[in-house]
Amino acid sequence: MRIVINGFGRIGRTILRQILTQPDHDDIEVALVNDIAPLETCAYLFKYDSTFGPLPCDVSADKTGLRVDNRFIPFSSSHFLTNANFPSADVFLECTGQVKSRESAERGLKAGARTVLISGPSEFADMTIVLGANDTSLGDARIVSNSSCTTNAIAPLLRAIDTGLGIERAHVTTIHCNTNSQPMVDAPRENLARSRAGAESMVPTTTSAMSELLKVLPKVGERTSVAALRVPSLSVSAIDATLQLSSPVGPSTNTFLDAIVKRCHVIGATQDPCVSRDMRARAESLVLALPETQTVGSKQLRIFGWYDNEWGFSARMIDMARKLAARSD
Repeated sequence: MRIVINGFGRIGRTILRQILTQPDHDDIEVALVNDIAPLETCAYLFKYDSTFGPLPCDVSADKTGLRVDNRFIPFSSSHFLTNANFPSADVFLECTGQVKSRESAERGLKAGARTVLISGPSEFADMTIVLGANDTSLGDARIVSNSSCTTNAIAPLLRAIDTGLGIERAHVTTIHCNTNSQPMVDAPRENLARSRAGAESMVPTTTSAMSELLKVLPKVGERTSVAALRVPSLSVSAIDATLQLSSPVGPSTNTFLDAIVKRCHVIGATQDPCVSRDMRARAESLVLALPETQTVGSKQLRIFGWYDNEWGFSARMIDMARKLAARSD
């Protein structure tokens, strides 16, 4: 599979880190990385990462690309990739966060890629697909949104529970770590609470997961509300979900959840009393914290789970890229 990574920010760098450090990705060829930041800066931020630590490889840069140990990654610094500077590719990973029109969503296709995969919610995609939730609906869509990290965490779980027991109503709170959308110190933002220093306070805010869930699982989304709380943490987020079920969960709730984990490869579980730091670089979309499971009566269920909003989401980007490339063959 040949890919192009357009945008070398948090997700673009994490995708490349996984490709270069994990043996099951040896079949992936990175034909090009494109970012408008200086190549030397990109190389430095790829080598030294405050979240995941230094890359265990030698990293250097020259005028044309990155060299990571014995692998060479071609690099360009174009605002608009065209056929003239674009290699053949199965999947164009659009990781800039700057898809603001259908025209910008189509740039990868016009440059020559077979398909485009957008690393976030997008109203300009043909389809929004979450692995483990609605990936059987992919069809022949050529511009696909991988939705959000939070939607990837909650949608497969809600689908599995609704299929097994039925969900009458649900409320999910995402407890989300800092992102670049928050200021280090108080600074104006459209959302007043989000204008406060992210490292100093817990901040109630909005989340795209509500609207995204309606795209991915419309029937479940109509019965679900989603809220968000940003917390002063560098990485790893969590979901806290309360569900009113149609059928009794049964005498062993964790047995039911274990069965979900066995059926759905993007959901993991732990019996250990973990904290968020322990979940860093976990590749699952969601890791259920089984000791936190609670029931009230037989039909009200509380579930708590962790997700590495960067590492897990990037792993799904790679999984989805494989799915798109396999369909193109």
